[in-house]
Amino acid sequence: MSEVIPLAEISPEIVSAENNPAIPGNRAIWVGIFAEFTEFLLMFVVYFFARANHPQLFHDGPQKLSVLAGSANTVIMITSSYFVARAVLSMRHDRTSASFRWLVAALFTALGYPLIKFLEIRWNVSQGLTGNGDVFQMSYYYLTFNHLVHVSWGILGLVWVMAQTRFGGYSAKNHNGLVAFASYWHATDLIWLMIFPAFYVMP
Repeated sequence: MSEVIPLAEISPEIVSAENNPAIPGNRAIWVGIFAEFTEFLLMFVVYFFARANHPQLFHDGPQKLSVLAGSANTVIMITSSYFVARAVLSMRHDRTSASFRWLVAALFTALGYPLIKFLEIRWNVSQGLTGNGDVFQMSYYYLTFNHLVHVSWGILGLVWVMAQTRFGGYSAKNHNGLVAFASYWHATDLIWLMIFPAFYVMP
């Protein structure tokens, strides 16, 4: 028969953990992620409304875009998210130097996103695809530009957590800031995985 442990002997930390399960990072970042998802949800509502009213434009639209550029940025987002996840895992095992190296790899990978997006926009404009074009083009620029803004914020956040990691701001026992950033970065990655098929793949 198992021994019954008196309530008075139960550690307050255990009771707190059971009643208040930890969330990744902190509540503030999840408020931001919720706001980000809400923003893009509204934009996707507009996208599907426009698609329903202009089916031919949205059928022909993906053929005018560079699938190579969209695919490259998809690989960049997924790879960078993987590197960030490895950084968090390394920090959990108290391997600070390894965590920093993974973050460096994540940063260099992530910087490829705005570079490819810049080259893609130059190519689009040379092909006559501008933000003043038809409803497909306007939807494309509106969603992808907003996503680029979120990626840019993420890159700034990545530089911050790199500095914190490099100068001992995180440890195996306390790295909520790193986890908070990783949660945001993965959320931004997820949004791109919805944007990519919506504009580059779906006929």
